[in-house]
Amino acid sequence: MAIRVLNEAQIRKAVSLEDAIAAMERAFIAYSLKQASLPSVIHLDVPDQKGEVHIKAGYLYGEREYVVKVASGFWENRKKDLPISGGMMLAFSSETGFPAAILLDNCYLTELRTAAAGAVAAKYMASNFVEQVAVIGAGVQGRFQIEALARVCSFERLKVYDHHRSNTDRYVAEMKDRVRAEISAAETPQEALEGSRIVITATPSRTPVIFGDWVEPGTHITAMGSDGSDKQELDVSVLKKANRIIADSIPQCSRLGEIHHALRAGVLKESNIAGELGEVVSGHIPGRLTQNEITICDLTGIGVQDAAIAGLVVRKTLSADIGIQIET
Repeated sequence: MAIRVLNEAQIRKAVSLEDAIAAMERAFIAYSLKQASLPSVIHLDVPDQKGEVHIKAGYLYGEREYVVKVASGFWENRKKDLPISGGMMLAFSSETGFPAAILLDNCYLTELRTAAAGAVAAKYMASNFVEQVAVIGAGVQGRFQIEALARVCSFERLKVYDHHRSNTDRYVAEMKDRVRAEISAAETPQEALEGSRIVITATPSRTPVIFGDWVEPGTHITAMGSDGSDKQELDVSVLKKANRIIADSIPQCSRLGEIHHALRAGVLKESNIAGELGEVVSGHIPGRLTQNEITICDLTGIGVQDAAIAGLVVRKTLSADIGIQIET
């Protein structure tokens, strides 16, 4: 029996953003139509190093692999001049249960599939015409999200805010060569939202950074930072003001996401959630009813996304004979 081992450089060459976006559409549809299985997310905290570890798994019915992923974020790594994110994905044969591939991606595939999910949300939920986009959080995911968004939506201006101004300045300088838009730094999150019709929040914040009074009619918000019950980017007033709220997974968002906080605060009932992103992509429900609606997509990250992106990598690298084979 042989196991294929791939490093980050090989994985990056194997799959594109366009590939990832298409894979996420399929994954969300499979999940919402109950054509996939996944367990609850396991969270492991390493508080003395400000570390958090997420363990997710998923299987899309009919696929050749099921996947288990370990992804970490260690915020003290910045002081050590090390990347914050790390991890790997393990693919197993869905026929035998034997290990098929070890993807040493250093969390790249998680970043990629998360950004692709944001692009899917905007593709199906944002207004038809968008002049300006705002991104809150000038980190790695803030970059990935905008690059993925540019694959499905054209926009003329991009405003970025981060609570570290040095991060914002570096973001503006680096992203000018990655997207065709006028990029500028905002002094506050409220300033970033002014005139923006797509807003992406990509932070690890545990206190709200966006409030309802700031959100203008016709705005779509993709919130992807709240992947734990203690994280929150949107004040509950934002969800109270929204006309349409979509979850990647209603059960998971009710436990972990922005929806979780609104439910606990009593400003939202589960019946107020319009549905899941897979239902929108499949056409079972609309993502937006009017151009003036305020829409929110709460992305907490589900295991079928990892199964879809890892399976794609395994198939592409097998056909191209990329990586090394280890006999067991």
